[in-house]
Order: sequence, then C-alpha cells, then structure tokens
Amino acid sequence: MELYTPEYFMNEALKQAKTAFEEGEIPVGAVMVCRNRVIARAYNQTEKLTDVTAHAEILAITSASDSLGAKYLTECELYVTLEPCVMCAGASFWAQLGGIHFAASDPKRGYGRMNENLLHPKTKVSRGLMETEAKELLDAFFRKLRK
Repeated sequence: MELYTPEYFMNEALKQAKTAFEEGEIPVGAVMVCRNRVIARAYNQTEKLTDVTAHAEILAITSASDSLGAKYLTECELYVTLEPCVMCAGASFWAQLGGIHFAASDPKRGYGRMNENLLHPKTKVSRGLMETEAKELLDAFFRKLRK
C-alpha cells in the first residue's frame, strides 16, 4: 500500500477549495482520510444548496459516515483548508474524529477563538499545513467579491 503524506491530503483539500472558488462559494475544501485512503471529499456549498450548514467539514463528515456505515469516525482524519467554525468543531466532536489538520487559521470565526475545548478530547489537531496556499485562495475570493 502506498503511503501518502499530509501534504498530499491537504493538496486534495485545496483542490476542493478551488472548486468552491470556481462556483462562487467561499473557498474551503476538505477531505476525510481513513487508513491512509481518502473516503470523502467536500467543499463549501452554502450558496448552491441554500443551506447555512453546508460547510465543507459537515459535508465531509456526512459522506464519510455514509461511506463507512458508522457515526463515529475515530480512525478518520479531516484535512481542511480553513480552521473549523464552532458548528463544524461541534460536529467533529460528535463524530469523535481521530484528527483534524487545518491550513489557515480563522481569527474571526474559528473555533479556537471561541473555545479550544470544542473538539473531542482524543482528537489530535495540527495547524498551518499549506497555510499560505489556503490563505491566498481565500484572499483572492474576497478581493473578487469586493469588486
């Protein structure tokens, strides 16, 4: 079995974020990885689905649960291009994710600003992987939106 790197998985999440960008959504992408295999891919679709809960993380958790036929995702790791909001952190808590890796911090709406203890106690967190690429995509989106 080929072993993939965290950079590989975050790059896959960035591809999802680019799809969101192209569709006029806030460019946040996510992939769920279980046993070194991507089992779910998602991007923000709040505009497309007219659903404020259609964040990349929520859609990835739902898809991964469907894929595994399980509500608890203890062996799964979420790679996401932006720090999860409080809602997504709560969903990851209930799914009992094994890990969350996010690229860019979200100083305005990230869960860490509100409460670092929103994640499940066993969920491992890493920050900043490919942060520059994720931030550039977000900045480009908001520059375009303001024009």
